[in-house]
Amino acid sequence: MARCPICGKPTEQPYRPFCSERCKKIDLNRWLSGVYKIPAAATPPDEDEKSSD
Repeated sequence: MARCPICGKPTEQPYRPFCSERCKKIDLNRWLSGVYKIPAAATPPDEDEKSSD
């Protein structure tokens, strides 16, 4: 059985992958407040822009 990523209790179908509305809102708050972040690498400038001399 799947477990809630917030508290570890078994998940409930209406809130999946969470166990309750409370854990669902905790997760949303973490995303909105910047606790969770997706790392991104800086993109290098296009080589075409450098060689258009």
